[in-house]
Amino acid sequence: MLVNMKEMLRDAQKDKSAIACINTPNLETIIAVTTAAEELNVPVIIDHAQVHDSIIPIEFIGPYMIEYAKKAKVPVCVHLDHAKDYNFVMRAIRQGFTSVMYDCSDFPFEENVRRVKDFVKIAHALDITVEGELGVMTSSGDTDKGSLSGSGIEKYYTDPVLAGKFIEKTNVDALAVCFGTVHGIYIEKPKLDIERLKQIKARCGDCPLVMHGGSGVDKKQTQEAISNGISKVNYYTYMSTAVAPKLVDMINNSKDRVFFHDISLYATQVMKELCKETIKIFMNKQ
Repeated sequence: MLVNMKEMLRDAQKDKSAIACINTPNLETIIAVTTAAEELNVPVIIDHAQVHDSIIPIEFIGPYMIEYAKKAKVPVCVHLDHAKDYNFVMRAIRQGFTSVMYDCSDFPFEENVRRVKDFVKIAHALDITVEGELGVMTSSGDTDKGSLSGSGIEKYYTDPVLAGKFIEKTNVDALAVCFGTVHGIYIEKPKLDIERLKQIKARCGDCPLVMHGGSGVDKKQTQEAISNGISKVNYYTYMSTAVAPKLVDMINNSKDRVFFHDISLYATQVMKELCKETIKIFMNKQ
């Protein structure tokens, strides 16, 4: 069932759980994620990141995402992740995406507000949900930003007071906040600033909060973040990198020729099981 993310995030807030938002840059990941959600009977968000458009353009992968979402037995939101280019946002809307993260966090606060506020008016008229970001979400490859854990990234954390003002001024449906995670592979063990998250939540009221960089964060910290206001967790890197070692073992242990379609099917199965394990953590019930 194709939906936007408004109702699923509202339900997650009530349950103190989080919805998994997982990148799907090929058909195998779309099948893995949607099938995992169906088997667990929970909603899920599949997304296409602007940085993945060089892997497969949104005009190619988008229709598959929409089609699988429509046919799914559970609510599935088709979301655009970290779109910084307005033209790219429009390309997603033309494909039928039901949710957009318009990431203007690199701009000064007032410019971030202005751009997101203007887009929210357009998106809401089209029944599209909007996620913004405040603070700067660093990546493991951002060598110009120094250490990517602890005090090295504290200057990029979300300001709680500004977070409240941002939501009030823009009317976004969700806000991505920065409190200790990074994109990509962690080069140091992440230590989430839960006290900062609590302060952000206190200022943001009913607006769902989003944690990016969910891969590599241990279960305890992830669930503590969810219990303190995170309603959506973005996840991809560790699921994707876990596949190759499994495939190597599968090929090495094969007693016969390995067909490419066998590799594809096995990779899909591996990702599906990893998705199920991850979604269960995000459900925050164990």
